[in-house]
Amino acid sequence: MDHDHEFVIIGAGIVGAATALELIRRRPKARIRVIEKESSPASHQSGHNSGVVHAGVYYEPGSLKARFCRAGVEATRAFCREHAVPYRTTGKLIVATTPAERNRLDALLERCRANDLEPRLLDGPAIRSLEPEVTGLAAILVQESAITDYPAITRAMLEEFRRRGGEARLGTEVTGIEERSDGVRLSLGGRSLETGRLIVCGGLQADRLARLQGLDIPFRTVPFRGEYFRLRPERSNLVAHLVYPMPDPSLPFLGVHLTPQIDGSITVGPNAVQGWKREGYEKYSFSLPDTAEMLRYPGWWKLAGRNLGAGIREGWNSAWKRGYLKQVRKYCPGLELEDLLPHPAGVRAQAVDHDGRMIHDFLLERSPRTLHVGNAPSPAATSAIPISRHICSVALEDSDRGQA
Repeated sequence: MDHDHEFVIIGAGIVGAATALELIRRRPKARIRVIEKESSPASHQSGHNSGVVHAGVYYEPGSLKARFCRAGVEATRAFCREHAVPYRTTGKLIVATTPAERNRLDALLERCRANDLEPRLLDGPAIRSLEPEVTGLAAILVQESAITDYPAITRAMLEEFRRRGGEARLGTEVTGIEERSDGVRLSLGGRSLETGRLIVCGGLQADRLARLQGLDIPFRTVPFRGEYFRLRPERSNLVAHLVYPMPDPSLPFLGVHLTPQIDGSITVGPNAVQGWKREGYEKYSFSLPDTAEMLRYPGWWKLAGRNLGAGIREGWNSAWKRGYLKQVRKYCPGLELEDLLPHPAGVRAQAVDHDGRMIHDFLLERSPRTLHVGNAPSPAATSAIPISRHICSVALEDSDRGQA
């Protein structure tokens, strides 16, 4: 096969952009192209998140999640410094407000230390001294947590990729993937493109792109909406730190938190409600094809049955603003309904296996000439640079083995 490119990367979110940049750094003479169906990079998860640079508090020590997150903090800070992208270290408070949460706080403190962090344990008066609007029985202070502008990082990565000779085609949807022994043919509407190797960073479409190629994958992507509010401008000095509740151990989400933003505002959220449209950011977004596909998947029914109570509670709080506010007032009792203004929602791509279990770590699916990022859960934005190094190492190892 006469290849148009040696490598093609599908997806211009932050993981795809970081992978493209890392790949062209390692193979500066290679012909590399990024393909993105949207007209701008970071159009989905990378551009609809809280902007937090996670320090690595919650993750299983030794897991890819934990390793990539710790490496990602320094890599993200260095990239922002080099490319003049805003980055501000705020620190994070994780607040326990009930005796049960206080009991779990010690285990979380030990996990922080196992992940090479140096947290401080604060009592109630120390919390109020640090953040007068926040109340709790105890809290962990993690100094390394920060905020940044992930869409700006993604754009800077693509600009640097192009400056080094890479090509990025936006507004181009992949409609077919055919792997052959000597390369991969991509269908792009009425056109085709030949590449020696394919890397897919598909985010919300990860499972569909893998199945488009004919791969037998052990998961499906299930969307969860994360809904936010923004505090009215008069309350934009409410807190200086990121303020998080103790996470619910039965859920993989971190709870509704207060997040100072680079632009000086403060967001409240996100919650985690079932999404009925993969790329549905408006309230009550619905797609019949997306919903039908999800309901046909046995793993979704097992997941829903296992988390029915939490799902009903999250749905109720999504529909009832006072319920949402009640979650925040557990640790910030001075907030009122009128303080919460509308803010764009996000949609999280959650890989779920056939038994209805959420896949919490990074997941790669490989074939002789392709590599698919099947799952890149939070903190994927924080970890994008070390993730990209791992992806490129695997892809180039496969490439070099295939040429041997």
